[in-house]
Amino acid sequence: MFKIGATYTKKEIYHILNVPKELQRGAWDTGYRKYENDVFIFSNIGVAGRTGHDYDNYWNGDELVWYGKSQSRLNHQSIQELLYPSGNVYLFTRKGDRDPFVFEGCGVAKDFEDTRPVKITWSLRYNEQVNPVILAEELVTPDFYYEGACKLIKVNKYERNIAARRECLEFHGTSCKCCGFNFESVYGELGKDFIHVHHVKPLSEVKEEYIVDPIKDLIPLCPNCHAMVHRKVPALSVQELRERLSIH
Repeated sequence: MFKIGATYTKKEIYHILNVPKELQRGAWDTGYRKYENDVFIFSNIGVAGRTGHDYDNYWNGDELVWYGKSQSRLNHQSIQELLYPSGNVYLFTRKGDRDPFVFEGCGVAKDFEDTRPVKITWSLRYNEQVNPVILAEELVTPDFYYEGACKLIKVNKYERNIAARRECLEFHGTSCKCCGFNFESVYGELGKDFIHVHHVKPLSEVKEEYIVDPIKDLIPLCPNCHAMVHRKVPALSVQELRERLSIH
């Protein structure tokens, strides 16, 4: 019905769902709306909504940390329908108040807090749709992308950011910046938007939190080139790998 990573206006969403005109607008503009058996969440990331409220929604890896309406509590029926839905919970986000929404996938409430407003952490489930290749977790704030923040779960791991990946690909495109390979050109629709994103400075070498520029610090590479730059320690630069390609 919706494609992960694609953008939709509310008008387009109404059309896809066949929402009668008399049922449009209204509750659809308040942040979350139940329609038939499904729930639709529309989340601004790092920007206030049209009501002027900004609840600091943000990405933590491929999990969306999200806040409900101002006076929401866990025992409210609308929140219970989010936590224990009878159908799917469709998650849409945007970075600008007038932008169309990006469909992120269907969500499952991984964690929640009875704060005011209610805070819910959503995990994404992709079903049979193409996973956007989240190679490791990432951490984002509304204004800056932070990477390299080491935290202990069972082992130490470095957090990465899904929003930074998206911004990188919006600027650089989805062709490999080393060999030029493009998955969509070869595999058609199956390969559309598929590519790895390489950190120019490996997080394993950073050892501390730092602010990432998605355009300067990240670069799209095909899986083969991505593997080859990491065949050496420290990793080869993309330019060094290009030079190796040119002599073979």
